[in-house]
Amino acid sequence: QVQLVESGGGLVQAGGSLRLSCAASGRAFSSYAMGWFRQTPGKEREFVAAISWSGGRTYYTDSVKGRFTISRDNTKNTVYLQMSALKPEDTAVYYCAGRPSVSSNTYYYTARQYDSWGQGTQVTVST
Repeated sequence: QVQLVESGGGLVQAGGSLRLSCAASGRAFSSYAMGWFRQTPGKEREFVAAISWSGGRTYYTDSVKGRFTISRDNTKNTVYLQMSALKPEDTAVYYCAGRPSVSSNTYYYTARQYDSWGQGTQVTVST
């Protein structure tokens, strides 16, 4: 497993942008598929975006397509989530997740498929 630490959350007005970062420890990161999830009180953790370990394939939930971009820099052991045109409904705690991948172009989009999780970072979008 790798250890994951998110950063970059905060308070932003609707229509604004934020970039979340997730720093990973361990040399295994470059073979890990990564994902971002979010959670609000009383609700299950929701998939947001995923990326293969090569970075060549990405996948998004419909509600963020065209607004969010997931990317990674394997030389820095970091995955990013660039969020633009933010809406109040994007308010949540955002979690970074990772798992070993069977191939360079595989991604995963359910929480149970991941075995490493960060502690979460709060994103609040005001009207």
